[in-house]
Amino acid sequence: MKKGIVIIPTYNEIDNIEVVAQAVFSLDLNLDILIVDDNSPDKTYEKVRELIKESYGDRLHLIVREKKEGLGKAYIAGFKWVLAQPEGYDFVIEMDADLSHNPKYLPRFVEAIEHYDLVIGSRYVPGGGATDWPLFRKAISYGGSLYSRLLLGVTIKDITGGFKCFRREVLETINLDTIITSGYAFQIEMNYKVALKNFRIIEVPIIFEERI
Repeated sequence: MKKGIVIIPTYNEIDNIEVVAQAVFSLDLNLDILIVDDNSPDKTYEKVRELIKESYGDRLHLIVREKKEGLGKAYIAGFKWVLAQPEGYDFVIEMDADLSHNPKYLPRFVEAIEHYDLVIGSRYVPGGGATDWPLFRKAISYGGSLYSRLLLGVTIKDITGGFKCFRREVLETINLDTIITSGYAFQIEMNYKVALKNFRIIEVPIIFEERI
């Protein structure tokens, strides 16, 4: 069975991190987790160290960065760590720490990555959506994605979505030192770079849930 790793950036997520780790590890999947913590004032990283020692051992990994520098730099640090590992992960998943990205969709990602190079959990394909979003927020989110798609000339409907799975080979072809954006723009930039290289991309429906 191919092996993957879930990268989860954290900043003050001490109340959520054990819950999300349990949710991922409860699945019958060959997955590790890498937490990339931006030196959280609430000491999320100490909780992760406790979970490594007492519960998950070498299935749970931790990077502690010096300061908060944004989502994009956290993921880049995670990607570089993964690509440097001698055991070689076959695919890499991006996921939020607060369960707005529900781990129940991970089996769908793992199945799809067998046939595609990038799997995007999409709010904007049939079956996808978001819970408890007011109409104006839905309009802004969808409008932003539509504008970015048209501007860049790509067909990805949820181009700002941050719940996704890359084949290792995809990340190996991207010069990660050239990524200059963070936040939603980071997701757009990464998706655009993958699309430019004509990798196989699929969007699978997810329901985005408000953070716990």
